[in-house]
Amino acid sequence: MIYREKILLALCLCMAWPLPAEEGIYRYMDQRGRVLFTDHKPSSQAVHHLRYAGTWTWKGWLKRRYNPALRNRNRSHFAPAIAEVAKRFDLPVALVHAVVDAESSYDPDAVSPAGAVGLMQLMPATARRYGVTERSDPLQNLHGGTRYLKHLLGLFNGDLRISLAAYNAGENAVIRNGRRIPPYPETRAYIAKVLGYLDVYRRLYGGLQDG
Repeated sequence: MIYREKILLALCLCMAWPLPAEEGIYRYMDQRGRVLFTDHKPSSQAVHHLRYAGTWTWKGWLKRRYNPALRNRNRSHFAPAIAEVAKRFDLPVALVHAVVDAESSYDPDAVSPAGAVGLMQLMPATARRYGVTERSDPLQNLHGGTRYLKHLLGLFNGDLRISLAAYNAGENAVIRNGRRIPPYPETRAYIAKVLGYLDVYRRLYGGLQDG
């Protein structure tokens, strides 16, 4: 059997092998900026520097990895709600889309090892701060996340990069670092990711230069 056929057989066996519902694959980015996959929850030291990590079952991982149509369907489905919250908090629609895409790839069921949940990956404290009683509810999640983003832009004088750093690493981390982007590779990668999405969504929805 040639090497490629062995690989295909191994993939088929992995897909067919039953796993308990609670087991899954953790995707996360380490402090060196590498995206890693593991079947064990990352250490607390690693999680401290993470935000956009997710816990996926094998089936869910393969579905997201090889079915981009799912992400596109979710984006279309949530577009009216995103437009509504963006208008309510006077933010560009393109920016909210960019953050949602970077945080969860439009997956309302996304959960990180650190405990962030939903489309905009709200932590419990942030949810309480903005009156979100059910973080897994997409509309409440969008409302809380967009309101928090608006707060950060005001707190950091409209500086988009600094505000995104605060959304990812926490506003206190930015303040402790002299109101500059913290030296976390994951945070810097996150900012670049959001700005890349923003460039795409600005062509669709207009608004907000990233300078």
